[in-house]
Amino acid sequence: MEFHTPNSPSRKRTWFALTGASGLVCMFVALAMAQEAQAPTTTLKVTTQVVNVYAVVKDKKGHLIPNLNQQDFELTEDNVPQTIKYFSRETSTPLSLGIMVDTSPSQERVLNVEQQEADIFLRQVIRPKDMAFVLHFDEEVELLQDFTSDVARLVRAVDETRIGGGGHGVLPSPVPVADPGGTHLYDAIYLASRELLKNEVGRKVLILLTDGEDQGSREKLNDALEAAQKSDVIIYSVAIIDRAFYWGAAMGFSGDSVLKKLSEETGGSVIEVHKVKDTRAAFQQIADELRTQYLLGYTPSNTKQDGSFRRIRVKVREENYRVQARRGYYASEG
Repeated sequence: MEFHTPNSPSRKRTWFALTGASGLVCMFVALAMAQEAQAPTTTLKVTTQVVNVYAVVKDKKGHLIPNLNQQDFELTEDNVPQTIKYFSRETSTPLSLGIMVDTSPSQERVLNVEQQEADIFLRQVIRPKDMAFVLHFDEEVELLQDFTSDVARLVRAVDETRIGGGGHGVLPSPVPVADPGGTHLYDAIYLASRELLKNEVGRKVLILLTDGEDQGSREKLNDALEAAQKSDVIIYSVAIIDRAFYWGAAMGFSGDSVLKKLSEETGGSVIEVHKVKDTRAAFQQIADELRTQYLLGYTPSNTKQDGSFRRIRVKVREENYRVQARRGYYASEG
């Protein structure tokens, strides 16, 4: 499985740079082997894993709490208390962001509004030190704009998204069709996490503009979630659900639970848009949360490099506050 990507000179430049670098690496490896043959040495390999947890804190009414300190937090891994060694408020940390637009037929009546509000969000959130990409998914996953801090290019990519139709072509009207075609949501998350975000540093966020329904992905839901967790990705879901589409097509719908699992397990949230006009408020909520995140870093007391999944729980001492943070991570493998 791979992205469909437009021709990208930047990717070609990266390839040539890597090819040249590999030659230098080979030369240095050869020199190192020769030196090792002359003077054998013993190398001690020390691996220390630091787990970073980004957290958002709200009160019972949903208001963001931006002014907490390190001592206000408690963190456990598999129910074992951990020492928080690193702490900061993440209002200015660089952001690696992916905008993922569902262009399957079920989004026909809402795509225009999603585009307009996504454009406003990008202009509001992206700063020169941030990087973002845009992809769309229906029966295929296509990268429309690779990582850039150029907001104009990002906006243009969002505006160019069209309903793919899953083999039906662009729909001439909002009349439901019996077959929604392909909606490769899980494949899109899997590829974005593994191919685009895995090697990025700092805050890594995917924003899904979708109703959460998947049709025809090669990857399963748990595969997509695992890929996101292994790449330390936070998933936000803007859920604009055209339920009339599914009713008219006599189809079941389970996108709500899918988006809830993807977002809550990774430390994001689902913002349901019941009226199309409320889409702007959904994007504003995401922007506000990204500005009021806390970073909690710790070195796990469990030092086994077994690749196992470990549950994380973050609490604040103020019982009336609710913490939004990823619920686990995969340990490194020795």
